[in-house]
Amino acid sequence: MLRTLAATATAALALTLLPAATATAAAPGADDRAQRTAARAATAAAVAGGFYTPPADLSGPPGRVLKQQPTETVLTPGDVPARAQRLMYTSRGAHGERTAVTGTLLTPAAEWVGPGERPLVSFAVGTQGMADRCAPSRQLQAGSEYESAFIGGLVARGYTVVVTDYEGLGTPGTHAYVNTVALGRNVLDAARAATRVETDAVPTSAPVYTAGYSEGGNASAGALEQAADYAPGLNLAGGYAGAVPADLAKVAGPLDRSIYAAFLLYSVAALDADYPRLGISDLLNAEGRRTVRAAKQTCTSDGIGELAFTDSRDLTRSGRPITEFLARPDIARVLERLRVGDQAPEVPVLMAHTRLDDVVPFAQARTAATQWCAGGATVAFRAGIAPTHVGGAVESYPKALAWLEGRVQGLPSPSTC
Repeated sequence: MLRTLAATATAALALTLLPAATATAAAPGADDRAQRTAARAATAAAVAGGFYTPPADLSGPPGRVLKQQPTETVLTPGDVPARAQRLMYTSRGAHGERTAVTGTLLTPAAEWVGPGERPLVSFAVGTQGMADRCAPSRQLQAGSEYESAFIGGLVARGYTVVVTDYEGLGTPGTHAYVNTVALGRNVLDAARAATRVETDAVPTSAPVYTAGYSEGGNASAGALEQAADYAPGLNLAGGYAGAVPADLAKVAGPLDRSIYAAFLLYSVAALDADYPRLGISDLLNAEGRRTVRAAKQTCTSDGIGELAFTDSRDLTRSGRPITEFLARPDIARVLERLRVGDQAPEVPVLMAHTRLDDVVPFAQARTAATQWCAGGATVAFRAGIAPTHVGGAVESYPKALAWLEGRVQGLPSPSTC
């Protein structure tokens, strides 16, 4: 079973990540077109109806369900029968402030055939962009979510999956991009919300797992580190964190002047919004402020295309690269608080990362795993050799599926510590 699931997920993900001209070489059938049309109509209706506008009252415990409604999603591989709900729930930001976050709950139509209760996977997506239109709940419905293959694979196996949109994606405000604290809480609170919905509520006794790659790996890692203190009542059983941007100070440098320069600008926008006292915008010149504003209106695909090879020296008042400011004591202290590795998770973890990652440096993630091990965590670190960050995703997803299945089946948790 594990080998079949892994092969299916790998093939589907590879197709998802191919250039559009290749992926659409075969015209979709009438059923596919009808499904996508219905999904887009559902999204448009939700936006027009104000679903993504939070209510004034955000009181109550984190994970309180504020809104829910049935929706349509497009999952790969193939037709994955599932009931889908769009959710809005309460969470907490990096400073403990109350926030409203949206997401999608996917409940398999088939009966659970594994041991114990059907597991819940709180899935954290990779970089989507900064604009509200990039929210995973919107992209899943439009058929444009590039991680739908892995999400669909989890649902096809029989797991319930909840996918957070993260703070500021879909809902008002700036997306808290790679903010380990805020995104980790969003992941945990999505799982809590899944146990509180009116329809298809997940039993509180069901085992919960987190999973994510890239920005999603950062969010999953943040959830694993904070779970014991922030969500002690959640039945967290383990988590997968792939290609983790664990140390943002070390991740930023390679992004500058690269094809992925948009990701650095996303980080600048989020840091300025979450920590205004740092005065990040004051370091930028007029062109820098304009470029960051433009970045906030993009999703990953158009952001990469429009902002590739941007040189941050052209964006600062001093003419120095943005990365040089990261060593400033007040900025360095914030980045240190967001660093992964200082708090060892109390549940088993799988970390996977290709040595040939061209976006998120391998070494800093390996360091985080070593620190978790030193803190007493059970960590299986799987180093890969697939070229590029995208190749690392294709390589790591089958490992994640197999690892999750092993935990669900009650097998001993592997460790490379």
